[in-house]
Amino acid sequence: MNNKQTSVFSNALIWFGAGVSIAEIITGTYFAPLGFAKGTLAILLGHLIGCALLFFAGYIGGIARKSAMETTKFSFGSWGSKFFALLNVLQLVGWTGIMIYDGSLAVNEIFSFGKWIWAIVIGALIILWIVIGITNLGKLNVVTMSLLFILTLVLCKIIFFGKSGVNSALEEAMSFGAAVELAVAMPLSWLPLISDYTKEAEKPFRATLVSSLIYGIVSCWMYIIGMGAAIFTGEGDIAQIAVKSGLGIIGLVIIVLSTVTTTFLDAFSAGISAKTVFEKLDGKITAVVVAVLGTIGAILFNMDNITDFLYYIGSVFAPMIAILIADFFVVKKDSSAKKIDTAKIIIWLLGFVAYRLLMRVDFVLGCTVLDMAITFALTLLYGKISSRSSKRA
Repeated sequence: MNNKQTSVFSNALIWFGAGVSIAEIITGTYFAPLGFAKGTLAILLGHLIGCALLFFAGYIGGIARKSAMETTKFSFGSWGSKFFALLNVLQLVGWTGIMIYDGSLAVNEIFSFGKWIWAIVIGALIILWIVIGITNLGKLNVVTMSLLFILTLVLCKIIFFGKSGVNSALEEAMSFGAAVELAVAMPLSWLPLISDYTKEAEKPFRATLVSSLIYGIVSCWMYIIGMGAAIFTGEGDIAQIAVKSGLGIIGLVIIVLSTVTTTFLDAFSAGISAKTVFEKLDGKITAVVVAVLGTIGAILFNMDNITDFLYYIGSVFAPMIAILIADFFVVKKDSSAKKIDTAKIIIWLLGFVAYRLLMRVDFVLGCTVLDMAITFALTLLYGKISSRSSKRA
């Protein structure tokens, strides 16, 4: 057996850490205008859809023993794979900046030394994680995740069992379908990363299933905490809730370390994806560069509302995974030997445009389901047509 193969528990721990994050809680606050019952339903439905896609993406990588972006060669060819790897690096730079931004804002509410100072501190710690290596920090990651888990229990008590009443001043700001789509978008943002970890799983199916389930459950919990905070306490700022709970320096340490351990995954996978584009790149150095760029972005730009960013991720990667799932499991046509499969790129473009147009349609399950159904059908249709053409030839 390959010594590098990872256990089901190791994969579960990685995705537990990915789900427990400040960004998930903050995104959950956007659901407050729907009300608790309706907002919770939207969160659960969205994660059910998103995590199902996360499973298929991870399972493909686990079976093929390839990283997330390497699996795209199956549908789009080597150049097509580089194109999606480049887009993935860009979104990971964005995510790194968002996570550092959220973390620095939260910590600055507890100890006001300046948001930019905390951004540099968090960025430096992420770089330290990258340089030392995640395998050498395994125990610290477990401790950090455990501490943040305890914090979420404290937050649940404050939010759901405190004396605060429902904030009746909230007004519905988005439709139910748009809320579902926002819940789909978060697991969808991890879709281009999951195979970077499942590719080395000793039991690909179990590891991928557990990873998707753990992430889905924890992410839903984080969303509901954020939504509950906004509804029941009228407070959408996680740091303010931590301050009110008397956590002080403990809250600071937990927020900083949880931001570091979650954002490390983004920077690490950015290094892997970058090697798909430029094979001679050093993955670790690239990850450090991504952390530096994310830190600069967190200092210079306002990243309070990430909904548009999440929707753009969905519009890029939803049609991509629809094509990959159709090709890998149904059509079973491998384009890895090609430089680029032009037909699949065209289908992806149609799926991308369809997603942007479907965002205007108030469908109860969001636009990802409709967009993937269209893209999946087009891929199957093309598969049948090309199969008949090859038989005639």
